[in-house]
Amino acid sequence: MNRTATIAEMTLRETGRRRGVLVLLLVLPLAFYLARRGDYLGQSIRFVCLGLSWALSTAALFVGSAARSLEPRLRLSGYRTHQLFLGRLLALWTLGLALSAPYFLLIRLDQQNVRYGAIAVIMLLGVLVAPLFGLAVSALLPRDLEGMLVLLTVVGLQMILDPAGNAARVLPFWFSREIATYAVDHTSAGYLDRGLVHGAVTAVLLLMVVAVAFGVRLRRRPHVRIVGGLS
Repeated sequence: MNRTATIAEMTLRETGRRRGVLVLLLVLPLAFYLARRGDYLGQSIRFVCLGLSWALSTAALFVGSAARSLEPRLRLSGYRTHQLFLGRLLALWTLGLALSAPYFLLIRLDQQNVRYGAIAVIMLLGVLVAPLFGLAVSALLPRDLEGMLVLLTVVGLQMILDPAGNAARVLPFWFSREIATYAVDHTSAGYLDRGLVHGAVTAVLLLMVVAVAFGVRLRRRPHVRIVGGLS
């Protein structure tokens, strides 16, 4: 079996054992959706998409942190660095598709007069970007608590900042606000185009961060100690 696929299978099996975490990941976006469903159609759709992104980022954060102690041994067994992080990403992308599908069906059945294709695009971009963001945070920050604070800060800012402002554009999930505006308010295709470009650029940049961070971390040999010099 391809080594990348092996890592993906290991990650999915490990995640599948944590049924409580999977239930929370499934329910959290629903809370985001129901909180705004009654009076704010656009916000309910935007919030469920952000909820999905936050849930997948959190899953990626914990997957990356849990694998930190195992990865040096896998490297010594012959696994390449890119096989390790691509395998985890493959597993998280698979989980994201499974998590997003029922929410797209919910919106399709519960909401009227929206562009369902654009909503599917938001969710697909979220599935692509959110695991990259969570894995990048886990690679850069050694502790789960610090990573969770970063994720909460980013999602919180994404919800309260004016999407037309420059500050909002540098956040990783800005594309969801733009494409959701196109989907719900039936605005011009410029919103869709800006969202697609932002999502693609964000994914490429985050993939580069993940690759560099994993490469630097796995080249270190903290277990090696020089006990004496040449005399």
